[in-house]
Amino acid sequence: MATRSNRTGTAVRPPRDPAGPKAPTPDRTRPEAAPCARTRTRQPRLWTWLLLPGTLWMTGFLVVSLLLVATLALGTTDPLGNPRFGLNFANLTALADPAYRTVLLRSLGYALITCLISLAVAYPVAYAIALRGGRFKNLLIAAIVVPFFANYLVRMYGWSVVLSDDGPLLKALRAIGLADEGTKILQTGVGVIAGLVYGFVVFMIIPLYAAMERMDTSLIEAGRDLYGGPLRTFLFVTVPATRQGAAAGCVLVFLPAMGDFVSAQLMGGPDQIMIGNLIQDKFFQGQNWPLGSALTMLLMAVLFLGMLGYLRRTRKDEAEAAR
Repeated sequence: MATRSNRTGTAVRPPRDPAGPKAPTPDRTRPEAAPCARTRTRQPRLWTWLLLPGTLWMTGFLVVSLLLVATLALGTTDPLGNPRFGLNFANLTALADPAYRTVLLRSLGYALITCLISLAVAYPVAYAIALRGGRFKNLLIAAIVVPFFANYLVRMYGWSVVLSDDGPLLKALRAIGLADEGTKILQTGVGVIAGLVYGFVVFMIIPLYAAMERMDTSLIEAGRDLYGGPLRTFLFVTVPATRQGAAAGCVLVFLPAMGDFVSAQLMGGPDQIMIGNLIQDKFFQGQNWPLGSALTMLLMAVLFLGMLGYLRRTRKDEAEAAR
């Protein structure tokens, strides 16, 4: 260590650095971090290769089935009712029939009403489980989801018994004076919508629960200070914060409800048939596969428009969040 002398000639050491000697600055130009970077880039490639077989499998069957249905929609039937491929646009022009248009609009209305009712039912349930469930959250979610593992047709048969003229629901309503002997739920649009809500409401609860589970609860506390009442806090804080979960739930409910035929068959009448019932009738009873394929393409077009609207809304929300 270098020393210096004062005026008297006594050697004086320079003051020591309290932080101690500094470590040598590492050379950042050395390629030691390259293996870590290569490992990080190798992992996404690994997951891409693992996802590739399943993606190709599902995409291949989807594309092939859609091509078959699309080409069959332009076909004809022989005198024995067997489908024949061809180039006939009569099936597509037949879709302009007012009867088919009425069934399509009825199916669309039933699916939209099912989404709204499922949304109204699922929001309180998801809110209570996510924010008030405590250590019983998983148990409550299991109590909701596990019954829906049963076969859909079996559940619809059970629901039709509950809603029948001699079922427990109408008996209870008659006992308290809210219904008379002529009141019916089955064979009406109310019965069909009730079946659709019962069948698909779980698809609304799960996305809403996931969105509320991720939501910052301090927003609710701040909303109570700003908006006061719980209803205004729910409308102006909770709903905007969970709108992506609500949109996902609406898509998951709307898509299967639009093409459902079991609820309309078990709980509806001739005036409540949906487009799924028409497709089933053309394929299995009417032996008119080309017309059934045309109706299927019409249903797929409506569902594609709904999915496209959801994707555009999701992309817009992501762009707003990135700002």
